[in-house]
Amino acid sequence: MVFFLSFVESGVAMDFIVLAFCLVFLVWFLMEILKKRRENCDAEASFRIEKQTLFVKITALSNLVIAMSYIGFCVHEVWIFGASSIVVLLSSIAWSLASVAAVYSVNRTRRIGKRWPLVLVCWWCFSSIRDLLIMIFSLLNYFKSIQIPEFLPKSNIIDFATLPLSVLFFKALLNNTSAKNFNDSTQPLLDEELEKSETFRDSDAFSCAGIWSHLTFRWLNPLFKKGHFEKLEMEDIPEIPRPDTADEASSSLEESLRKQKTQSTSLPTAILHAIWRPLIINGVFAGVNTTASYIGPLLIPSFVNFLSTKDGSLSWQRGMILASIFFIAKTLESLSQRQWYFGAHRIGVRVRAALMVLIYKKSLSIKYGGTSNGKIINFINVDVERIGDFFWYLHGIWLLPVQVMFALVILYRNLGALPSVAALLTTIFVMVSNTPLANMQENLHTKIMEAKDSRLKATSEMLKSMRVLKLQSWEPTFLKKLLQLRETERSWVKRYLYTSSAVAFLFWASPTLVSVVTFGVCIILGTPLASGTVLSALATFRILQEPIYNLPELISMIAQTKVSIDRVQNFIREEDQKRLIHYNASGAPGVAIEIEAGEYAWENRDAKRATIKITEKISITKGCKVAICGSVGSGKTSLLCSILGEIPRISGTRIKTYGSKAFVPQSAWIQTGTIRDNVLFGKEMDRNLYENVVEACALDHDIKMWAGGDLSVLGERGTTLSGGQKQRIQMARALYSNSDTYLLDDPFSAVDAHTGAHMFKKCLMQLLYNKTVVYVTHQLEFLDAADLVVVMKHGRIVEWGKYQDLILNHDGELIRQMTAHSHSLNQVSPPKCIGSGKSYCHNKQMELTEEKFVDTSRSSQVSDRNLHEETETGRVKWHVYSTFVTSAYRGALVPIILLCQVLFQGLQMASNYWIAWGSEEEGRVTKERLIWIFALLSGGSSFFILGRAILLSTIAIETAQRLFLGMIGSILRAPISFFDSTPSSRILKRSSTDQSIVDTDIPYRLAGLAFALIQLLSIVILMSHVAWQVFFLFVIVFSISIWYQVYYIKTARELARMVPIRQAPILQHFSESISGATVIRSFNQESRFINKNLELIDDYSRVAFHNAGTMEWLCVRINFLFNFVFFLLLVILVNLPRSAIDPSLAGLAATYGLNLSVLQAWVIWNLCNVENKMISVERILRFTSIPSEAPLINENFRPETEWPLSGKIEIENLHVQYSPVLPKVLRGITCTFPAEKKIGIVGRTGSGKSTLIQALFRVVEHTEGRILIDNVDISKIGLQDLRSRLSVIPQDPVLFQGTVRINLDPLQEHEDQEIWEVLHKCHLAENVKQDQRLLDAPVAEDGENWSVGQRQLVCLARVLLQRRRILVLDEATASVDTATDNVIQKTIRGETNGSTVITVAHRIPTVIDNDLVLVLGEGKVIEYDSPAKLLEDSSSAFSSLVMDFLRRSSSTVNN
Repeated sequence: MVFFLSFVESGVAMDFIVLAFCLVFLVWFLMEILKKRRENCDAEASFRIEKQTLFVKITALSNLVIAMSYIGFCVHEVWIFGASSIVVLLSSIAWSLASVAAVYSVNRTRRIGKRWPLVLVCWWCFSSIRDLLIMIFSLLNYFKSIQIPEFLPKSNIIDFATLPLSVLFFKALLNNTSAKNFNDSTQPLLDEELEKSETFRDSDAFSCAGIWSHLTFRWLNPLFKKGHFEKLEMEDIPEIPRPDTADEASSSLEESLRKQKTQSTSLPTAILHAIWRPLIINGVFAGVNTTASYIGPLLIPSFVNFLSTKDGSLSWQRGMILASIFFIAKTLESLSQRQWYFGAHRIGVRVRAALMVLIYKKSLSIKYGGTSNGKIINFINVDVERIGDFFWYLHGIWLLPVQVMFALVILYRNLGALPSVAALLTTIFVMVSNTPLANMQENLHTKIMEAKDSRLKATSEMLKSMRVLKLQSWEPTFLKKLLQLRETERSWVKRYLYTSSAVAFLFWASPTLVSVVTFGVCIILGTPLASGTVLSALATFRILQEPIYNLPELISMIAQTKVSIDRVQNFIREEDQKRLIHYNASGAPGVAIEIEAGEYAWENRDAKRATIKITEKISITKGCKVAICGSVGSGKTSLLCSILGEIPRISGTRIKTYGSKAFVPQSAWIQTGTIRDNVLFGKEMDRNLYENVVEACALDHDIKMWAGGDLSVLGERGTTLSGGQKQRIQMARALYSNSDTYLLDDPFSAVDAHTGAHMFKKCLMQLLYNKTVVYVTHQLEFLDAADLVVVMKHGRIVEWGKYQDLILNHDGELIRQMTAHSHSLNQVSPPKCIGSGKSYCHNKQMELTEEKFVDTSRSSQVSDRNLHEETETGRVKWHVYSTFVTSAYRGALVPIILLCQVLFQGLQMASNYWIAWGSEEEGRVTKERLIWIFALLSGGSSFFILGRAILLSTIAIETAQRLFLGMIGSILRAPISFFDSTPSSRILKRSSTDQSIVDTDIPYRLAGLAFALIQLLSIVILMSHVAWQVFFLFVIVFSISIWYQVYYIKTARELARMVPIRQAPILQHFSESISGATVIRSFNQESRFINKNLELIDDYSRVAFHNAGTMEWLCVRINFLFNFVFFLLLVILVNLPRSAIDPSLAGLAATYGLNLSVLQAWVIWNLCNVENKMISVERILRFTSIPSEAPLINENFRPETEWPLSGKIEIENLHVQYSPVLPKVLRGITCTFPAEKKIGIVGRTGSGKSTLIQALFRVVEHTEGRILIDNVDISKIGLQDLRSRLSVIPQDPVLFQGTVRINLDPLQEHEDQEIWEVLHKCHLAENVKQDQRLLDAPVAEDGENWSVGQRQLVCLARVLLQRRRILVLDEATASVDTATDNVIQKTIRGETNGSTVITVAHRIPTVIDNDLVLVLGEGKVIEYDSPAKLLEDSSSAFSSLVMDFLRRSSSTVNN
């Protein structure tokens, strides 16, 4: 310690700094030599060799002149005195190195865009300031006999001679910060080619900025100017630096992962290797900040002694020098802190981008049954965000021991060895005692993440199935399930927050404990306590309090990050399920696919046997048409997946395919975007091909109906389209790809018979006449066109060959299917329509077209309007704050928490003043009394901290729960149109990220702001009490700060709002890509989707990067203002008469003033963060006020318990329109559905079929007329009373993750025996019995472990179990084979004898045996009678439909 003080006092510190510069120069040279300059041709073209200006050359020459001067003076000293002084020798070496660096830089910086190196600029600044100070104090010493400060070396002639050259260096520094690096103002304009190549860098304001601009964040000024006058849009945000782009960041991380030699890659190691350079630079700023923060406590004793000394011999210059050092140290601390924090944010942006790309690529490579959407959303929303945020805390790990060491040095100097050791042991004890709490926090956080995963998975599944939940009136049941999952999560959050309260109390109390123990040891040992040493120790404890206070947060962050990084690492480490087949450039001549003998099985299926077993080789030649048929669950889809390489091979030889492929899955996959985008799928527009494809897929009629044509925007997953429209769009996507091989998984089941025949003829037989096509079908009329027919049963190929050969085998599986098909056709009698009647029928042909429960006339308008999320503008409204603060216990606990903070702050200041005042004069109070009162006051403050922490956690838990309940309740009560127009990622974002922020972040941010303001005001009051003049300075500074805040917040607020908005498309893209991964891989579109992902991530990074920078911009400016006020306070104290000063109080003010800028920055940071974070509350509150449907239950009008008794439906003058600005969809529908009858509804697309069904379920409310069910007006009863008495089977079968029992009986109202009965009736019993768990067998997310046909049968079984009086079927058996369909239709007829059955028909056999058929057209009733009556009239629309169906099917029957 003595050596350290002598080191400072003797001026060796300056020599040490010069020596440090020498070492830095050497390191810089080494890095320049080793650096690999990899510049591609474009980068080379973006620079131009220029002749250097005269000023640049003079600057470099000046360095050489100064170096030679010092070397000459050094030689002179050796010649005269036999030795040279250390200062001259070091200066000679340093200037020599600087000269070499300058000359090297002149050659290097001839390329436009380069600047002087930072180390050289720093050396110029340091040497210029040092020489200037030496000259000033030497002159003062000469003329006024003022003593030269000890920290300055003695002057020599070279210092004076070289000072004028320093002006050149300041000029060079200014040039270095401008965008015109090394160019004259008269330099000619760059040519057009150079301007184009510089576009990217010009838009990247950060990279173009100089040192001064970086230090003060001036590069953000244009953005603030733009944001001040108008609302910021995405195009106003500049680009991010190239190294921070998703492409560069992910490439760097992937390279780091590849370099790891071990089998088990370490993600943390790879991340650190990828970012080590910016991390080290960031660490330097963190170290400078920490070092500068301890200069204040080091000088406090000197300053207090200066104020305490009555001797006037101590000149005011010494006080001014001390005040100046304080000011310089605080300024350095502030600037380095801003660079540290911004650098940490920048590293976080880079790591987030890299991890998002890595997770996306991994998600895209995982096969069927991969990671669920909920888990991926948590990866992006929570885990990746937390890993990125961790770099804000990373340097705290090594800074903590450094800070403790600095503190011990200061304590040793002031108090001696044993008190310092006591302080160290107490600090270690406090830290060690935190270990069990940290472990508990880590475990609790793991539990929270697991619970959150489950809740998000359930929420995601619920949103995807919302239409079914509404129609079945299952919202209350699923809400209860969701609330149970939330309660589990909440219980872990509650324990976590109360544990955090204990940690917060422990570490707020730790400085008190350390100070009491330290001063107690001093009193026991009799160590003299002076006011200056006590205040210095207290200042040290206060600075040490920050790392100790942050230690629980640091430990918690380490624990949370470890959990997150383990989750991501485990996901990335999963076995890469790369495609099992690839393009084969060449194979056997003319062969497209070679199917070899082998076995294939899904990894996530529970059946032990292989899903697909191929026993013999099958070669499919190019241009061949192959049909695959078989009963439900026979393995048709699995066979296609094995050809695609999407199903793992467990034995045998892999299947080979040659050329490009296109795949059409059975469950349609539609992207959010326009119809044209979905069809083109990344390929260039070929108008002729496009029009042919659209016509072949029967999309031309639909496109004409939409206002936007093929530029109409589709909602998420194509929710606004019918099942047939989705299927036709993805069929068009496949055709437009112009691939070599087409794999079609039952593309005709979702469309009506007429459209199916049209597509088969136009697509397969015409557009694809020379292509290889493998298609699965249940429509046996399409088999005879195939060159090869493959028949599947129980996962085996039981028959394959030509169609004509197979039908000769009367015992074959195909014949069994054909017999069932013929039986189905025999139900249809031809109408009495011959001769001229045929012509009439043809002219008035009435097509049966598919529809879903959404009207196509509104699909484009709804989706287009809601594709981009609407946001609030301006500041977050006060009602958002008031709602949040008063959500828990009406805000009753808030005043108590604030009172606890006021009492804590008051007792803290009182205890500090007490011990400083008591130790100012020997004998003023006894030592025992001094320490006991100090301990009592300090202990009282700790007690209030404990109360504050517990109450704050209580408020946080209750507030978060109330907001969650309000949001989720409002969402579930929203009309179905809300879900059609709102992407699920938007809802999930609020349910995940926003809810997490509300759970554990916002209450503490808001409280932290209030606490920091109380502390700041208390310091202002204390400083104003010591020197009243400072109060007016504070008024001015606060006014300027408020102006800055107002100027800043307009831009910052919009940027903060953009952050979640720009994150939502990433989640949307992730979700879409995961669900369509098979399609993306089959089309070989991975690279396009990865590029799209990179663009979305870069947009998000741009906003996050500049959002972080804006806060530092504000803090730099306001920090300087408060540092200046602190400097003026010290100047006032130096100049005040000694008699007017209470040294203890003045020293206390100076001690607290050291924290002024840090505290002010904390206030600003919290103020900005609170508003930014409150946007999450604002977003949640927006979803608590969604317009809801009619009440679930109308207590004033409830139907009888057994209603409806008969099931009679009367529709009277029904008019429906979706919006007052849209035309009516139903126009005066009047008809009666008799009780216990079967009614079929047919009509063209847009005729109103789906709207009529929606009106029946009150999914859309009618504007005129009424619907009576058993004489009860359905508009008067509650929705739950209505929908729970009706049953519906939608066209898209929906299964939930869980068990078979839960899917069949979600409300758990039936016994197992009843469930098995309906399983047998729906031919599902055998499938269920294959798993030993029977009814408890698991069902995967979206029912992925069941085929689409099996899912439809499960939905049918679910309805049969309910036994309702009214049943609505929307082509419930579209995806099952004909034989199964015949049996199911028979089952439906038998099981629904006493029910009214309404069928939206797509296939003639489905409605031909109905009691009545309703034909709709343009929202009106065209025909309504029995099928027999309608067939008697050859001119009826129904007759034309039947004739058309029979014509298409006759060829198959004849065969």
